[in-house]
Amino acid sequence: MQSNQRLTQFSYSIDLTWCLDQLLWDEIITERDHVLVQTTHRNKSQLAWHPLQWIAQFDLVNQKDPEQKLTLSLLCQWLAEKANLPFYVIDPLKADVPALTEVMSQEFAIRNHILAVEVNDAEVLIGTDQPFLTDWVGYLENGLKPKKIQRVFLSPEQLQRYLSEYYQVSRAVHSSQKSQNYERDGRGVEALLQLGDISQNPDANDQHIVKLVDWILQFAFEQGASDIHLEPRREHSKVRFRIDGILHTIYKMPSNTLGAVIARIKILGRMNVAEKRKPQDGRLKTRTPRGLETELRLATLPTAFGEKMVMRIFDPEVLVRNFEQLGFDQKLLNQWQALTQHSHGIILVTGPTGSGKTTTLYSTLKQLATEEVNVCTIEDPIEMIEGSFNQMQVNHGIELGFADGIRALMRQDPDIIMVGEVRDQDTADMAIQAALTGHLVLSTLHTNDAPSSLTRLHDLGVQPFLSSATLLGVLAQRLVRKLCPQCKQNAPINEQQWMHLTTDYTVDVPQTAYVPVGCEACRYTGYKGRIGIYEFMPISLQLKQMISENVSLNALRFQSKKEGIEPLRIAGARKIMAGITSLEEVLRVVPLS
Repeated sequence: MQSNQRLTQFSYSIDLTWCLDQLLWDEIITERDHVLVQTTHRNKSQLAWHPLQWIAQFDLVNQKDPEQKLTLSLLCQWLAEKANLPFYVIDPLKADVPALTEVMSQEFAIRNHILAVEVNDAEVLIGTDQPFLTDWVGYLENGLKPKKIQRVFLSPEQLQRYLSEYYQVSRAVHSSQKSQNYERDGRGVEALLQLGDISQNPDANDQHIVKLVDWILQFAFEQGASDIHLEPRREHSKVRFRIDGILHTIYKMPSNTLGAVIARIKILGRMNVAEKRKPQDGRLKTRTPRGLETELRLATLPTAFGEKMVMRIFDPEVLVRNFEQLGFDQKLLNQWQALTQHSHGIILVTGPTGSGKTTTLYSTLKQLATEEVNVCTIEDPIEMIEGSFNQMQVNHGIELGFADGIRALMRQDPDIIMVGEVRDQDTADMAIQAALTGHLVLSTLHTNDAPSSLTRLHDLGVQPFLSSATLLGVLAQRLVRKLCPQCKQNAPINEQQWMHLTTDYTVDVPQTAYVPVGCEACRYTGYKGRIGIYEFMPISLQLKQMISENVSLNALRFQSKKEGIEPLRIAGARKIMAGITSLEEVLRVVPLS
């Protein structure tokens, strides 16, 4: 076998013949494979591919492990080992793009098939897909002193993509700064919040700003973000994505460039660009890279250093899902479907913001909205346009609130009414009136668990005898991150944490539970996607009597336990035992009181 030492004596580019010869030498492919790949005709675009990309197209069998196919990832690992280099996978969420693009020019990077992938105080990691091409090392080391260079191997797909993307984004930011002559002065908070002072800033319609907005949205769709945060700071403002409930900083840019990005999005969302002192709301419709029409809800907020914007992404694939995808087990699904078949009464879905309440309601309404029934909703705002409902939006500008909306809907001959949220006594009273007059009402409340939603209604001013007469059931929910199926591992369980989670409930302690590890598929987080955990409390005759007597929250909790209703933490414990999520994740999300 040829030694790796001999392979690294000279600086040279590898080609298809070299790769095939080495794979044959290492007994990974057969002579027949060698001839097939070498002699198959390539079109003009394929001639520009890296040799490993072309070989991966043939789906060859790894001769050393016949159960494996020679994928691009496997071929990259083979070449990295051959060159004695670590195989590096770029996590775009962790890349400090401005710092990486300052290491070298794009022309130098393209010419030498390299890209800076990490920069710290001591060293710079340089990724390459040509591991034996080393002429550039000495030249770059001189320019980066005293920092050291560490070479790593990059997949040619990642190198080509990020080499283009990083420099394109940096160039757009840099060009937007140059496109207007302005001064960077340390103005105070008051000056930053002045109206109409946009002469010093890049133009929102500048082509570079347009490119930046497109990149931010495309990147968010690709990463599966649920929210995009554009946050101004004194010097470098932040772009952050919420992915699976966790915020990640993905880019830092000059504050005035971010201001222009926000202005551009406000124009697209038909918001008042000049008004920066008042919070505003807007909507934006666009298409994801997969061609799906997606809505974004825009909300601005004046802050100390300028206007902050949050964009909530309403992915149509996520908002209306089947109950199995949401995390309903068969027992819960049967109970929920039985409850929603009632012709009148109130069903509440409770939980904090971002716990998936809207998704549960939309999925439920979608199933209920047949040709025989009239489904009407009042929302603030309408989160997704759905053809099978009649949807109305709250408009505070003309004093159309939830209570007025329900009053109007009741004159529309509805069978089912969905109220976006019960926020005040007027809304609660109107919802109860709707239920008493023969309508099924579904709504949301912000409470920690199912029993506390009963006392919450009383806190809002609803008479106990009315809530006991109309309430059918309450579903409390949370979203927990799912363990990545490709890298999760079994480990001994922390008995103390398990006992803390299952206090007062008889749940056997499992000896092991799955824990997050992290791999390329899950961006090294150990988690991929989210699923719901639920506490379902149908209102029994005994509970109705207790509600009408206005008993304490503790008494309601005791009765629900007596009736076999399991709290969120026990639902979480069952998801842990099923290997769907981890103990740490459930402890992070569920209320333990």
